[in-house]
Amino acid sequence: MTEATEGAPAPDFSMPASGGRTASLAELKGKPFLLYFYPKADTPGCTKQACGVQEALPALGKIGLTVIGVSPDPMKPIEKFAQKFNLTFQLASDEDHKVAEAYGVWVEKSMYGKTYMGMERSSFLVAADGRIARVWRKVKPEAHAAQVLEAAKEL
Repeated sequence: MTEATEGAPAPDFSMPASGGRTASLAELKGKPFLLYFYPKADTPGCTKQACGVQEALPALGKIGLTVIGVSPDPMKPIEKFAQKFNLTFQLASDEDHKVAEAYGVWVEKSMYGKTYMGMERSSFLVAADGRIARVWRKVKPEAHAAQVLEAAKEL
């Protein structure tokens, strides 16, 4: 398995997404995009992160960047989350966590002494040539959108 690292080609993906859309690598060929992984729809950190990205969308759109948020949630809670916070970018469902595994973000986590597998809050900025330009691991929800905007300007 190749790891999703800076300079490597972005691993392939195709997932159902909010608004009846499909998020896929093939669809984004030749376009820069941000693929960000978050643990769970409508939780405080994920909401802060998603709303930050939504606020930055006009600026990100000006530089031609497509944004896709990915969680292991089924589509129903994802659609509810998107509607509740008026999130217009795609939120994709990776229920079998195949995409998360391909990007190396399905990891062992621990809470209250219990270990479990879950989604690491991480982001991948992919250039128009399909290569990963930047990787952010263990993203801080508050700072995420500003970091992405800064890096995307350099693409």
